Amino acid sequence: MKPLAGKTAVVTGGASGIGQAFAVRLARDGANVAVADVNPAVETKDLVEAEGAVFLGSTCDASQPSEVGAFAQAVAAKFGGAEILVNNVGIYSYIPFSDLTFEKWKMFNSINVDSLFLFSKAFVPFMRKKRFGRIVNMSSTVNWLMLPEYTHYITTKAAGIGFTRGLANELGRDGITVNAIAPSLVRTATTEASASTGLFETIARLQAIPRSQVPADLVGALAFLVSEDAAFMTGQTLVVDGGMVKH
Repeated sequence: MKPLAGKTAVVTGGASGIGQAFAVRLARDGANVAVADVNPAVETKDLVEAEGAVFLGSTCDASQPSEVGAFAQAVAAKFGGAEILVNNVGIYSYIPFSDLTFEKWKMFNSINVDSLFLFSKAFVPFMRKKRFGRIVNMSSTVNWLMLPEYTHYITTKAAGIGFTRGLANELGRDGITVNAIAPSLVRTATTEASASTGLFETIARLQAIPRSQVPADLVGALAFLVSEDAAFMTGQTLVVDGGMVKH
C-alpha cells in the first residue's frame, strides 16, 4: 500500500528543479499531483504519470490572487481538493543592497512570501473539512548565514519560517501540520544561472558532506513531513543542508 494513496498533493513551482523532484516522489508514494508554475510542466507530467499517478498542470503566477484562485478551482474540479500543499515556488538571485531597488524588493516578497499566503488560503478550507492536511514551506539555511548581497532573499526565507510557525499554531486543532524545509544552496538550472562565481564550491566546503546539494537530497525529508510518521510534528523547520548549519 502506497502511503499517500487516495490523496492529492499540490506543488508550486513544480515544472523543474526541486519542485519536479517533489512531484515525482509524491506520485511514487501514491498521491495524485497538481503543479502550478509559470512554465508548462510538460516533463513533470510525463514523470508523474510514469509513476501511475493522475496529473494536473496549470500555468500560474503564484503572486496573483486571481490565478491562484483559478488553479484551486481546477484542482477542486478534478480531485475535490488537496490534502498536501508544498509551497516550493521561489525566486533567487545575487543583488548587492546598493543595486536593490524597491521594485525588486517587492517582486521577491510577492513571489517568495505572498505565494505562501495565497496557496495556503486557497487549500486550507478543504483540509479543515477533511480534518487532515500537510503543508510544507520551502525556506533556506541562508537565515543562519552571513552571506552578503542576499538581504532580499534572506528576508523572504526568514518570513517563510515565521509564517510556518504562525500558521501551525492556528491549524493544529484541525489535524493540519505546517512545517518547513531549509536546504543549502541546491544545484538547479535556476541557481546555476544566478549564483555568484565560486559560490557552489564555497558552500560545499562549509558542509560536513562536502558536495553540492541536488534536488534528490530533499525528497526524503518531504516524504517524512507529509507522512503519518510526522503527525505530531508541526511548526518546525527541518534543516537539510549537508551539515553546514548545526541547528
